[in-house]
Amino acid sequence: MKSKLTLVLRILLGLLFLLVGLNKFLEFLPVPPMNEASSNFIGALIKTGYMWQLVGITEMSAGVLLLLNKWKGLALIFGAIISVNIVLFRIVLDTNGIGLALFVAILNTFLMYTNWSSFSSLFKTE
Repeated sequence: MKSKLTLVLRILLGLLFLLVGLNKFLEFLPVPPMNEASSNFIGALIKTGYMWQLVGITEMSAGVLLLLNKWKGLALIFGAIISVNIVLFRIVLDTNGIGLALFVAILNTFLMYTNWSSFSSLFKTE
């Protein structure tokens, strides 16, 4: 049961990252209304000419790796970085969508826990 659940959750997280990353380039998902602070922040990322695209590429990379079940450790580290920033964005700038942000973070954390063997060497004190 655990492996089937892990498979479904990995595919779900992979699809979420892939779709949201693709949306940064193709803009096929509607943009929810944003307050001034969050709109200014996203606008600043876009105006750099590279940061918004880098975020999208990172999200798509994590999504594809999770869907292909390749380099899950790397994909979940990318996912952790993305998840922390999504949650902080929602807490600090715009609380709309905090539920989905927490869902993604919890999903990523759960998958990191189930794949702990990929990460345990990072925390050795040798």
